[in-house]
Amino acid sequence: MNCLMGLMRIGISLFSVINFVLINALILVWLERKISARIQLRYGPLYVGWHGLLQTFADAIKLLGKELIMPQNCDKVLYFIAPIIVFAPIFGTFLVIPFSQNLQIADLNVGVLLIFAFSGLSFIGIFMAGWASNNKYSLLGGMRSVAQNISYEIPLLLSTLGVIMVAKSFKLSDIVTAQNHIPFVFLQPLGFMIYFIASLAESNRTPFDIPEAESELVAGFHTEYSGLKFGIFFISEYTYVFINSCVATALFLGGWHGPFFAGWIWFLIKVYFLVFVIMWVRWTFPRLRSDQLINFGWKVLIPLALFNIISTAIALNFFR
Repeated sequence: MNCLMGLMRIGISLFSVINFVLINALILVWLERKISARIQLRYGPLYVGWHGLLQTFADAIKLLGKELIMPQNCDKVLYFIAPIIVFAPIFGTFLVIPFSQNLQIADLNVGVLLIFAFSGLSFIGIFMAGWASNNKYSLLGGMRSVAQNISYEIPLLLSTLGVIMVAKSFKLSDIVTAQNHIPFVFLQPLGFMIYFIASLAESNRTPFDIPEAESELVAGFHTEYSGLKFGIFFISEYTYVFINSCVATALFLGGWHGPFFAGWIWFLIKVYFLVFVIMWVRWTFPRLRSDQLINFGWKVLIPLALFNIISTAIALNFFR
């Protein structure tokens, strides 16, 4: 009986996460289209639904009806499983994100490390997609993705160590609880800046979107994908933007803490504010060159992250 209840709980949690991921991705697409339109002095989606809210749902239905075309000389097995490998780790990351004090699927002692472990798997799928497509543009996009991941995964992890040192825990709920009086963004401003910049690169967002630079590589690693498989890549990109914003909210912005409203409302307000900033950055700054991107990661972010760790250790030792 206990086993059956456990399976039912897992099934309900998985079903809820899948539906949330799909609906949230469509909302984020609509939000980005409206933000880009405002920045470019346009209206954006307007007629399908309230202020064009149903436009992305209509586009998703149209995309599902597209033919699934497979390149003739591709590696069929890798070509098929690459989108799945990119999309599947999303469910692992949602396990430990604390939306409120009582709204968290699994409160693990290594929650921070688990999120980065799962999100790092997505780049394996991206490289597989580029390799399996038997297309030079796709392969270049996949290779760029690997180089970018190596360059920015390190400062992304290092930027969180200052928070972990202050909170004295790898558990996300403990980190949020430690911010009851003051968010860590005020104690770790350099760490927050490093995390935010590195998360842009990790989610292939402008100005770090060289793996899918349209002017150079057509559509990058997913050039040869269409229909549902292309849609999976598209949903994954926006979901990783949301996940990175959730982690930043939990680590630096106080998580669910806030006056008047319920905790999960405050958490989502902070998350969507970061999502808005990420989208604003896309339509404001130009794309970096490959050499500029790699040099910035190794020569700027990593030294700054190490400096932040050392200065945090000195401050904790001085003020203890």
